[in-house]
Amino acid sequence: MIALLVRDLRLAVRAGGGFGLGLAFFLIVTTLVPFGVGPEGGILARIAPGILWLGALLACLLSLDRIFALDWEDGSLDLLATAPVPMEAVVAMKAASHWLTTGLPLTLAAPVFGILLNLPAEGFTWLTLSLALGTPALSMIGAFGAALTVGLKRGGLLLSLLVLPLYVPTLIYGAEAARRGAEELSASTPLLLLVGITFATIALLPFAAAAAIRVNLR
Repeated sequence: MIALLVRDLRLAVRAGGGFGLGLAFFLIVTTLVPFGVGPEGGILARIAPGILWLGALLACLLSLDRIFALDWEDGSLDLLATAPVPMEAVVAMKAASHWLTTGLPLTLAAPVFGILLNLPAEGFTWLTLSLALGTPALSMIGAFGAALTVGLKRGGLLLSLLVLPLYVPTLIYGAEAARRGAEELSASTPLLLLVGITFATIALLPFAAAAAIRVNLR
């Protein structure tokens, strides 16, 4: 399993869909927001948690179609499906690879980009914590969507349409936790709900994604 994870990390970097593309998109979103809403610091400070969470979510979408596409194209997915390793474990490793190359860099970069949006100092820790707890769910949901659309021509748009509605609860609770933290309010409730969503996706979606892959390989 570790070998599969290392292989996926190398493929993600070589294919150009790794952390660089996601970080560049995240930076562009963060930079453009002040031009759209104005440079007034109070407004930016209020919307910063939501904008940063939305930017991270959209950046995660950029590389979702690559989770299984490369293995589908070179035939590796058929070999993985017949290997002794359970397909559910393969899906989990694919999601972990996506998080390490996309979610983790976005989580670490978010406080730096928060400076551009005048995020209050109290919100940096909560923003990082909420992203660290929520982005694994984004990767796992994305792996499920990629499994549903694997092998489809031009499936990227369909993948986005399938995944975005499933991202909404994570976005709501993640942004709310970061907002409450920035306003020095209790953020325990949205954080607990965020953790619940993440654990639920990790526990359930590998089985659903594995079933979808088996259907698509028939």
